Amino acid sequence: MKSQKRILALVLIISSLQSCQLKKDVSFEEEKEKIMAMHHAQRDYHFNKDSIAFADQHSENFISVNRGQITRPKREASITKYNRYFSSVEFLKWDDVSEPIIKISDDGTMAYTIVDKIVTLTYQDESGETVEGSTHFAWTTIYKKYGDEWKIECVTSTNKPEEE
Repeated sequence: MKSQKRILALVLIISSLQSCQLKKDVSFEEEKEKIMAMHHAQRDYHFNKDSIAFADQHSENFISVNRGQITRPKREASITKYNRYFSSVEFLKWDDVSEPIIKISDDGTMAYTIVDKIVTLTYQDESGETVEGSTHFAWTTIYKKYGDEWKIECVTSTNKPEEE
């Protein structure tokens, strides 16, 4: 009986040690590079009007917080929205004012970026005239790791009111 308890205790200790060793080391620099690559790809998606690739960065649980509303748009609705938007404008600038702030959780499964960006574009007004507009945006993007791939879980976006 005593030897069975010792064997059981030894098995539990070994199992505990193995589970600790199974925890994968996280390279925070590599993960930051992956997130920055996604961030830079978003710029390309705007200029190339690629609503599908843009929406593909979202997780199935994506939440948008914008203009005082919380929504959970499905992939097809996001693609339709981005396609309508991209089709109605020409981007001149979609540039960071400062380097995005990136923070990654200790276990490397969640992250967020804080972005400060100027967007300048042209569009047709009601009379058909081409108008240039510029907006100063700030937003937070929350990422979740699915396997080895980051997906966007939530974006909370604001824009600086125009000075009158």
